[in-house]
Amino acid sequence: MLRLLELDFVQQALLAAAVLGLVSGVLGPLVVARNMSFAVHGTAELAFTGAAAALLLGLSVGVGALAGAVIAAVILGVLGKRGSEQDSVIGAVLAFGLGLGVLLLWMYPGRASSKFSLLVGQIVGVDSTDLALLSGAAIAVIVVFAVLYRPLLFASVDPEVALARGVPLKWLTPVFAVLVGIATALGVQTVGALLVLALMVTPGAAAARVTANPVTATVLAVLFAEAAVLGGIVLSLAPGAPVSSFVTAISFAIYLVCRVIGRYRLRRVGTA
Repeated sequence: MLRLLELDFVQQALLAAAVLGLVSGVLGPLVVARNMSFAVHGTAELAFTGAAAALLLGLSVGVGALAGAVIAAVILGVLGKRGSEQDSVIGAVLAFGLGLGVLLLWMYPGRASSKFSLLVGQIVGVDSTDLALLSGAAIAVIVVFAVLYRPLLFASVDPEVALARGVPLKWLTPVFAVLVGIATALGVQTVGALLVLALMVTPGAAAARVTANPVTATVLAVLFAEAAVLGGIVLSLAPGAPVSSFVTAISFAIYLVCRVIGRYRLRRVGTA
């Protein structure tokens, strides 16, 4: 195990995972608060489609995933402005993206492992160029998120009051969707498009079970995401299994523990 951790590609994967855990943990609580879990899944499918197109054209998979995710965010923002039709729009986009991505993978003449890794992740798929792209995109997301955090939090807690107070929801919501899309795309190569929810949603949902404080929830979500993605990579090394299997297992275990803690705290409050 220690010898494997000394390998360059493993260290690059761990660095990429640490960056991914930070970004997904920071955004996760607001994703949960704004009920965007299904939107994340839809965005992941378009990120997968972009990555598959890049793989077919011989371009950077990371760039393709980012392009697909941004396109998805724009489509969801334009077509799903009315809350009543948002789920149906996401479902339509999700199905289209997955179907097109499968077709593009079928057309790709390369190794089957490269196709499979887009769905479930693969640590050898992260090189120094991908790490630089991921780090740069992560910094940009965190900076923009930090600038918009207060109005975003206000709009997430009480959108009607926020709108009455002059918070520009018309452009704030699409911008946040793009940030989520970029963060989702960052997880395609490490966790895979199908299971990126384990980092973008589950840590935030777990944190929401144990605290109502937004700052504490963000810190906990980052810790949970880091534990899941870094622990998942380390555990996957020896058997050589897909990273996402271990990441999702750790993330779900954390969520279950937080649910138990949350119930226990509610019972204590109720009997006090």
